[in-house]
Amino acid sequence: MSSTHRATDATGQPRRRGRPRAFDRETALRQAMEVFWERGYEGTRLTDLVQAMRMNPPSLYGAFGSKEKLFREAVEFYNSPDRSTTTLALERPGPVRDAVEALLRDNARAYVDPETPHGCLVVLSAISYSPESEGLRDLLRSLREQDRDRLRARLRAARADGGLPGSVDVDRLASFLMSVLFGLSIQARDGATLAELDGVVDITLASWDHLVDTARGG
Repeated sequence: MSSTHRATDATGQPRRRGRPRAFDRETALRQAMEVFWERGYEGTRLTDLVQAMRMNPPSLYGAFGSKEKLFREAVEFYNSPDRSTTTLALERPGPVRDAVEALLRDNARAYVDPETPHGCLVVLSAISYSPESEGLRDLLRSLREQDRDRLRARLRAARADGGLPGSVDVDRLASFLMSVLFGLSIQARDGATLAELDGVVDITLASWDHLVDTARGG
């Protein structure tokens, strides 16, 4: 007596005859990214990912390896240079003040976008961690430090070409601006509106102008 075996799809259901549907890795990755973004790494369960990505656990592990590897790939996708609001702002040509304003305002707008979770994945998704996820905490900290380094480099270049007075301490200024940026992310997660975040940016830019004017003896 012979037997037949019916193949199943990624959800465990019998696969229909005909050409199989191609696996869309980017779509699945974007779905996972938004779960991690909303709930954080520690707060995200396998069942949350399975439901969002429409994949069963074996297929998820087969495609991405593990929850940690999936998170790392989602962060890389989120932070890619052609998608990162921070990178795009700091590479903006023109006066450094315009780049700083774009850094703050464009991120503020992204932080409250109704189409995505509020705030910044890199700032919020591994604030809570366990001994097993310390490596992910360190990954996100290194990405935040890279953003600070890029901002510091832009400020130093401006100081070298006269866009900032020579007496400005760019290290302290970069730390101040990044503290504001991270704070905007947290306020957005707490429900702040774009108008409220823009008000913070207004005060930050007024502080910038005062600093520069004072350094120039104005």
